[in-house]
Amino acid sequence: MKSNLTTLCYIEKNSSYLMLHRTIKKNDINKDKWIGVGGHFETGESPEDCLLREVREETGLTLTSFRFRGLITFLSDNDPAEYMCLYTADGFTGTVTACDEGHLEWVEKEQVRNLNLWEGDMIFLKLLADEAPFFSLKLIYRNGRLVTRILDGKPIC
Repeated sequence: MKSNLTTLCYIEKNSSYLMLHRTIKKNDINKDKWIGVGGHFETGESPEDCLLREVREETGLTLTSFRFRGLITFLSDNDPAEYMCLYTADGFTGTVTACDEGHLEWVEKEQVRNLNLWEGDMIFLKLLADEAPFFSLKLIYRNGRLVTRILDGKPIC
């Protein structure tokens, strides 16, 4: 069984984020969505261990500079809760390689909101853009639709 602990990273270069268009993986809750890169913790991993491994596996890049930006709690219908450690990274070595979960593309930060994103992703992407201090965001989805948003313990619109 997969861990309900995950990481997600938005890798930055020249005012762009490296985005993953999830088109390949079968039975994918993120099918056709654009997301950052990351995935599930393996046994014994710290958030940073998971981040570095997942970024390397999905992109071929090795991160050299990254920041832990927030904790996102996802609740959705009958799925178990997911706790996601959110990062940004602005330093890396290597060259982007093909990903077996979809297509990787550098997208201008101003254009990211025009992609097919989860509604909750737009909230934390705005927090990242606004350089919000470390935050906790709880997102509750029902039937694939965002119904509740709670930022640092307080409901938001």
